[in-house]
Amino acid sequence: MNVFRIEVSSKPFFKDAIGAKIKRKIKHHLNISLEDLYFIKVYLVEGNFSEEIIRIFAESALCDPVIQTYSINEYVSLKLNFSFDWVLEIGYRPGVTDNEGKTAEEALSYILERPLDTNKEGVYFARQFLIKGNISKDDVERIARDLLANELIERWFILHRDEFLKNGLSYSLPRVTEYFPPIVEKFLLSNFSDEELIKLSQERLLALNLKEMKTIQKFFSDPKFIEIRKSYGLDSAITDVELESIAQTWSEHCKHKIFNAKIFYKDLDTGEELVIDSLFKTYIKKATEEIRKEKGEKDFCLSVFVDNAGVIKLDEKWALAFKVETHNSPSALDPYGGALTGIVGVNRDPLGTGKGAKLIFNTDVFCFAPPDWDKKLPPRILHPKRIFEGVREGVEHGGNQSGIPTINGSIVFDPRYLGKPLVYCGTGGLLPLYINDEPSWKKGAKPGDLVVMIGGKIGKDGIHGATFSSEALHEGSPATAVQIGDPITQKKMVDFLMKARDEGLYNSITDNGAGGLSSSVGEMAKESGGAEIDLSKAPLKYPGLRPWEILLSESQERMTLAVPPDKIERFLSLAKKMDVLATVLGKFTNSGYFHILYEGKTVGLIPLDFLHEGVPQLELYAEWKTPSYPTKPNVEIPEDYGEILKKVLKAYNVCSKEYVVTQYDHEVQGGSVIKPLTGINNDGPSDAAVLRYDLESESGIVIAHGICPKFSDYDTYWMAANAIDEGIRNAVCVGGDIEYMAGLDNFCWCDPIESEKNPDGKYKLAQLVRANQALYEFTKIYGVPCISGKDSMKNDYLMYLGLNPENENPFGIGNILPDGSLKISVPPTLLFSVVAKIPKYYLAQTMDVKRAGDLVYILGITKDELAGSEYFNLLGIKGGKVPKPDPYLNKKIYLRLRDAIYSGLIESAHDVSDGGLGVTLAEKAFSGGYGIIADLSAIYYEGESLRDDFILFSESAGRIVVTVRKEKREDFEALMKDIPFSLIGEVIADPFLIIKGLNGKVIIRENIKELKRIWKEPFSNW
Repeated sequence: MNVFRIEVSSKPFFKDAIGAKIKRKIKHHLNISLEDLYFIKVYLVEGNFSEEIIRIFAESALCDPVIQTYSINEYVSLKLNFSFDWVLEIGYRPGVTDNEGKTAEEALSYILERPLDTNKEGVYFARQFLIKGNISKDDVERIARDLLANELIERWFILHRDEFLKNGLSYSLPRVTEYFPPIVEKFLLSNFSDEELIKLSQERLLALNLKEMKTIQKFFSDPKFIEIRKSYGLDSAITDVELESIAQTWSEHCKHKIFNAKIFYKDLDTGEELVIDSLFKTYIKKATEEIRKEKGEKDFCLSVFVDNAGVIKLDEKWALAFKVETHNSPSALDPYGGALTGIVGVNRDPLGTGKGAKLIFNTDVFCFAPPDWDKKLPPRILHPKRIFEGVREGVEHGGNQSGIPTINGSIVFDPRYLGKPLVYCGTGGLLPLYINDEPSWKKGAKPGDLVVMIGGKIGKDGIHGATFSSEALHEGSPATAVQIGDPITQKKMVDFLMKARDEGLYNSITDNGAGGLSSSVGEMAKESGGAEIDLSKAPLKYPGLRPWEILLSESQERMTLAVPPDKIERFLSLAKKMDVLATVLGKFTNSGYFHILYEGKTVGLIPLDFLHEGVPQLELYAEWKTPSYPTKPNVEIPEDYGEILKKVLKAYNVCSKEYVVTQYDHEVQGGSVIKPLTGINNDGPSDAAVLRYDLESESGIVIAHGICPKFSDYDTYWMAANAIDEGIRNAVCVGGDIEYMAGLDNFCWCDPIESEKNPDGKYKLAQLVRANQALYEFTKIYGVPCISGKDSMKNDYLMYLGLNPENENPFGIGNILPDGSLKISVPPTLLFSVVAKIPKYYLAQTMDVKRAGDLVYILGITKDELAGSEYFNLLGIKGGKVPKPDPYLNKKIYLRLRDAIYSGLIESAHDVSDGGLGVTLAEKAFSGGYGIIADLSAIYYEGESLRDDFILFSESAGRIVVTVRKEKREDFEALMKDIPFSLIGEVIADPFLIIKGLNGKVIIRENIKELKRIWKEPFSNW
């Protein structure tokens, strides 16, 4: 077997842009100064190829002859006489998806005019860095570990130049994982003690509790079921295929066991007691059912809570599917791969909804610890800046390379996201209302349909992803849980599916998401009544996977379809023509069983009823007690309001995110109307996005969201209420119609089940109950139905470190448990995304002021509600009054603003949220390029403390600042006559923000260019 080493580098007289960028990053992130750094691509080619073929491959596929040069089996660094002190080479660990290597394999196969034999041929990619500078090997090790590589999925070698010249680079091929024969393990559970059952669950990362394990034990000990199993060639012992399949299906990630638990809730403040049989059914589903009933003939919901995404009707031609997912746990371990998989993974949700939707937009919301974190990091936790950059780049590559615009998002910072970042990714897809005269949002596999898997091959990556994400991050969190997506492969699959859909070549489709084939085939089997597949037919990335691994692998870019036998020939030929791998694995049946074979031999037989309905309901206890914070904290009156405003503008949760936004493509497909950035220089913060979904129609859709975890410390009821109000308010500001608006709820929570490792579980569960109660109340009053959602319930970091609970925490974050473990829990977080219609896209409104002379109004009531505010955070104050939205009043305001926008009375609209009125006025002014003069004494205010700083920085919900032409003042005020509004100022030509205090004196006079500079500063040098 020959092994060829091809190295590709920029020619010396061309700038090495990648090397220069990485050199800057090393200085910026690690404060290590280098003289120079060169970047070299390395391709290791394995196979009995001729030297001529390798030369053609290098010249035609791997190297741009104008700006690059290459070498074969020699070091390009020596060929070009590069001056360096250290060699750092980074390659993937065995079994990890290698996208660049895979792309190179495809290129080589074109040259060979045949596919590669993956058993003995392959191309593997590595990155080489030649480093020049007076640094030590430890410094190079730090560069690798803390910035350039992820030791979970990559390995590296470091050699000094002298050692490199003497011995060359010793590199072990990142080829196949450890080979396992395709055996099937069996477990006679009837002989297992309780302790052995729990041990089995822990050792295999099943994430099942004792009651669940005993339920499986009892079921597989049933004599009647054992007799049935014998007729299939099985016995009373459960196979690893069956055990793993049940575990992933019963995982918290897939079954939402906490949301469906029976909860005994007690309010210790009032003595109220409730028994809640499923949070989902009691609050989320019930609210939507009641809203739809109230809407009657105006109900626009088509499919809710039953498919991969929720579906609403847009008009008589189109429907929209929308889904938001989280990818928190993988992103904590591998930020780039986890986030990339998050975005391409959620792409497949609308794609697998109904008969399949065309993907038209992406959204992303990230929650990180502050990027300037300067304290010691606990084990296995990456620095927040590295997580930030990895996640940003992963979503960028996943979205941009898929040809889908990223049109809405935000970033939230809180130190408690150090334990686990939250990575929300969303995708919207467009469905023709009818396809081949059948409703597009309906699907169903039929007995006799063939089980067909399309897309990528199966590998070890992503095994135990579902069960892994159902636990806290800990020392045993597996490398195999991380997946790496390939957006190019997925794009080809998407294009193929749109053609196959329109030709009516399949009856049903779903994503191979959490749990892989076990999940997709297992769920689709419910549609027909059963399924039978042979795992040996599945295409593998490499040999050596055991049957259960093939079944559970979450390797990316895969969908499962139900194809009628009379259409399979056309289906497969179209797939081949469009270069999409398609494989028939079996058939759908009406047997009532999920029948799993390997090489024709039964390795699993699971009744569908037990698989999907057999998990025992959790019984949990929740206790609420209002946190004790002073409602009237002592706050000194500021001496310089201008300086306070500048500090608030510079806060991470307020400052410009232009650095991130501009790296996403929000123009592709040509439908974006209101983009993430707006204003005279396209750098102002949009409240929401507006998109034309049909370029032949005047209608548009509005996409927005709300997220307010900072209020969770006070009361998660009001945290959820504020998130819902903010999402709706943002959508209304650009012209979204609240009467044609739908929501998506995404809960990310810390572990809410009380245990020795989680002593405050009852309180955390009570927080979850209260958030759901708010969701029910507020969506009902606003009339905004939830059409989809997701929950992620184990967002904790838990590691035994042997710490002394009585000593000071050396990490400055989290809690030390009695056993010496460190636990870091995220603040309870609800992301509420909304999608709304706007009847004419050209009515859409932006947030920036448009001309001098326009009048400035604020709609809504300002109160002394500063608990959790950016102002109090700046001052280090815990306490005050949390913002409490009034949904009845706010709905009237939002409806009236909608009418004003549609009537052409509004010149700009911007909601008041993080940082309060001071930030809103500053953003409106510097985004539009005009000044504003405002008078705080004119504002409709309710509060015991009438103070300039409280009015200026209050974060009361439901408020919107609008500008109106003077000649339209009378019409505008007549329209707003019975809602609270205040004329507070005017847009001026001078580039200053001028704010008068309650006593009539100017308390702020700041140049808007300087305010914008300060607002942009935190991420300006990234």
